[in-house]
Amino acid sequence: MPTTTPALIADSATSGFHQGTIERRDLRPDDIRIDIAFAGICHSDIHTVREEWGPAHFPLTVGHEIAGTVVEVGDEVTRHTLGDRVGVGCLVDSCGSCEPCKDGMEQFCTTPSVGTYNSQGYDGEWTMGGYAKEVVVSDRFVLRIPEAMDLDVAAPLLCAGITTYSPLRKWGAGTGRSVAVVGVGGLGHMGVKIAAAMGASVTTISRSMAKAEDAVTLGATRHIASSDAEAMKAARGTFDIVLNTVSADIPIADYVRLLKPSGVVVNVGLPPAPYEIPPGSLIGGNKAVAGSQIGGITETQEMLDFCAEHGIAATIEVVDAADVDAVWDRVVDGDVRYRAVIDTSTITAG
Repeated sequence: MPTTTPALIADSATSGFHQGTIERRDLRPDDIRIDIAFAGICHSDIHTVREEWGPAHFPLTVGHEIAGTVVEVGDEVTRHTLGDRVGVGCLVDSCGSCEPCKDGMEQFCTTPSVGTYNSQGYDGEWTMGGYAKEVVVSDRFVLRIPEAMDLDVAAPLLCAGITTYSPLRKWGAGTGRSVAVVGVGGLGHMGVKIAAAMGASVTTISRSMAKAEDAVTLGATRHIASSDAEAMKAARGTFDIVLNTVSADIPIADYVRLLKPSGVVVNVGLPPAPYEIPPGSLIGGNKAVAGSQIGGITETQEMLDFCAEHGIAATIEVVDAADVDAVWDRVVDGDVRYRAVIDTSTITAG
């Protein structure tokens, strides 16, 4: 029989959270039970529950930035043992046999892959996420959190970290390369830290100069206000990579103009409306506009190890379960610097 665990539960798009219990399956031979210590709050959680990306399956527990320790393992598990410090990100299953899975890109599984929450598993059950005290996950999707990294600051890396690391790695951020990070928020602040650690020269861009000092502390060498037309004009043709982390509608053509020849604008935010890009602005400089999702499990582990090696962690504030509804509003308002993380010890069975 399944077991129950205390969790934050949303009953509808407008209900807010209540504290109660959800079911977790009994361990399969390849499963791991994790005692969750911290769960990061991602804007994707908010979009999902508020049905801004389409209908959600309620009741729903969200959360795909999970950090904790192993408390039970299935009979066939060899990669993890009791007491291991581990994390779970955006995925909890995939077929393992299609071409993307074999290439280490489980996020593109053709079956398709199973998300950590609001996703129907291969057993027909709907997944519930990490705003809870325990989770049961196949060991293939459990990451090792390096000892050098505290669990609270590691949790956001399971989404925000890999979401920014993957495109920066793919498009060659490194020594001698110039990177602009658009948006200094939950995703953007990680993009700045990671790009700087890779050796790139980093510039941040946001609507005003309000976060200019923060940006330098994070690792940027300068900050540009997108509302300053002259500053944006002066920056044209100066970047190899523009990493756009915002989900708002922006004049994407203005950011294409910032690129050097053969540069790329990589979008990791998901705005509500399509971009409008004149083809000539791309053809004229061999420029590209690309998208990037998360990374596969192997790349996510690589990201965690990279961050530990370079002393990188999320900049966070830890919040109690009772405050999550209010914190969500602060996330939407851009008032969290820079990632809110739930102390799951404050979750009760209601």
